Amino acid sequence: MSALPQHLDLHLIRILYLLLVEKNVSRVALKLNQPQPSISASLRKLRELTGDPLLVRGARGMVPTQHGESLLAPAKRILDETENLFLKKAPFVPQEEARTFHVAAPDYLDSQFLPNLVALLRRGSPNSRVKIHGLGPGVDYVRLLSDGDMDLVIANWDEPPEHLHMSKLFEDPIICVMRADCPYALRTASDKMTMDDYLSLPHVAPTQILPGYHGVIDDYLERQGLQRNVMVESAYFGLIPHMLAQTDLVLTTGSQFVRHYEKLMPLKTYTVPVKFPAMRFYQLWHERVHQAPEHKWLREQVTTAAKALSQK
Repeated sequence: MSALPQHLDLHLIRILYLLLVEKNVSRVALKLNQPQPSISASLRKLRELTGDPLLVRGARGMVPTQHGESLLAPAKRILDETENLFLKKAPFVPQEEARTFHVAAPDYLDSQFLPNLVALLRRGSPNSRVKIHGLGPGVDYVRLLSDGDMDLVIANWDEPPEHLHMSKLFEDPIICVMRADCPYALRTASDKMTMDDYLSLPHVAPTQILPGYHGVIDDYLERQGLQRNVMVESAYFGLIPHMLAQTDLVLTTGSQFVRHYEKLMPLKTYTVPVKFPAMRFYQLWHERVHQAPEHKWLREQVTTAAKALSQK
């Protein structure tokens, strides 16, 4: 494969294209508002670069050679793609356009958050597809964001990577919940729990999402030199309330998550004796989509869905 000529001039490719279309040096000179000798000189240079006459005399004027004809489509493609490089980003018109949005989120969010988000996206951009992805131990969300396979991650980890953009969504105070008629609940009238009780009761906890990371609850307890009695770990967080309803297990989680299940099941909540910081949920995205109009719109919908939670 021969090397490209140095300092290849885009204007020369434009002249090549116009010569092959117009088949006339004078008309190209007029179109480009250049003197005819200048266009003739460019044709000589193009012939030298391609090793082909490109245009030859025919019965009714100049006609492209076979090789010249074959250069018409690639020359046009180069000009079109170069123009696209410097087009200003068009505004995203959600009602008219079709995009595919990839959002990853843990399943211990408020039960209304993702349904509300999906409803906003469906109403706002009915032709767009939405793919909600889980966050498990094998999910390298940082790579997925940087490769463009994921648009947005909703999370509440203590220390998200600094190179990612972040926008806070909502805070969720941490509480404790169990079945209202389990032995501990029946014998404890108060809605406050002692430290000894909290640490010794049988807990159910989500399976770790990230390798080496316990989650905000156990991570915080570990820093305080404390350890709770986790008897069950579940990868299916949404099923844990149903486990509570049939066992003596205790769950420590955000109050917004519990609020929905309290209406459906006989559950009792307690004030936790540990001063856990509230769960802080945020959205994360990569620099590669920071300025893209459709992604700005997506993030606005996520923010709107989060604000609606605090108004419930």
